[in-house]
Amino acid sequence: MKILVANLGTTSFKFRLYDLAGASETLLARGAVERIGSENARVQIPLANGTFDRTCAIADHADALQICLDRLHEAEVLRSADEIDAIGFKAVHAQDVTGVQLVDEHVLAAMEAYADVAPAHNPPYIAAMRMLGGRFPKLPLVAAFETGFHRTMPESNQRYAVPEQWATELGVRRWGFHGASHRYIAGRAAEVLGRPDLKIISCHLGGSSSLCAIRGGKSVACSLGMSPQSGMPHNNRVGDFDVFALPVILKATGESLEQVLHTLANTSGLEALSGAGRDLRDIEAAADAGNARAQLALDVFAASIRHYLGSYLVELNGADAIVFTGGIGENSSRLRGMVCRELDWFGIELDPARNASGPAERLVSSDGSRVALWTMPTNEEIVVARQARDLLSGGA
Repeated sequence: MKILVANLGTTSFKFRLYDLAGASETLLARGAVERIGSENARVQIPLANGTFDRTCAIADHADALQICLDRLHEAEVLRSADEIDAIGFKAVHAQDVTGVQLVDEHVLAAMEAYADVAPAHNPPYIAAMRMLGGRFPKLPLVAAFETGFHRTMPESNQRYAVPEQWATELGVRRWGFHGASHRYIAGRAAEVLGRPDLKIISCHLGGSSSLCAIRGGKSVACSLGMSPQSGMPHNNRVGDFDVFALPVILKATGESLEQVLHTLANTSGLEALSGAGRDLRDIEAAADAGNARAQLALDVFAASIRHYLGSYLVELNGADAIVFTGGIGENSSRLRGMVCRELDWFGIELDPARNASGPAERLVSSDGSRVALWTMPTNEEIVVARQARDLLSGGA
């Protein structure tokens, strides 16, 4: 079964094409299209005989998919586009809909209902899904919602202290996100450590970040709540925020609620704290140059991670492994060091040499650490491909 996994942005289309034949999982191709909607969109598809790299006019996501399919056919990766069994999407959020779903009008309407909750994700996905469904009506579209992995959280870890009607009828609760990444880490850690019953704290740290407490492969708590703007500070999103600060901001600035929410969702987080951009590498460089705001951003970020880490050590009654993943989690030895400092009472001890360098997937704890510390590259796309396969084969 061949599954194309699409990662969509407002003007971008990235894909990975997998062949899931039997027990094998083969990555057949990957590629990206940037600047969709312009005359100089760029298509890049690495292939065995060289990278296909072309600049051309691409009107929309459907055109982007078509040009990728045409090139894969020309390169004999596909005999025809009909070989693709489905397109899988790492969908974010929808009202009263979670898990793995065939995309239809009900699913799209549910995503539209939560467009304000996930403003950076839902609108471009809805538009592209409608477009692709119209252009390729026989090709199943599968939405694997990030919230699905967290449906195993106990009710006590899902609920806010709000009126019952808000929770039961409006879905105002902690949903949790980054489900594909945390699901992958749960499976990969169990495979590497040879145990299915592990207590894991998965630290997905990147442009957006979350921690997840996992017991026996199942989520029991996640730092992200009703929206992807919650939890720890993200690169440009606020993270946890007292809603009663809103009246103060509205009165003082004269801005509308929509303007303030836009700021909180787009120009806050590490970017606002540091004044040095939203990329952690730039923030670290600024801190090294003596920028006090950049150092504060790092300190706030690390403190927030440690806050949830401590909470989940209590939730799980300890941990067998703490795994750092995502662009920051995998690559920032500095941040890992800040997070793991002075945790020896918990049996958590980072090895400086192992932390500093080594393969992408490696043990970074000391030999005497009771808790295993790992860096592990995540693979959200293969999780989505598996979920799409299972749904189409009746196993989801």
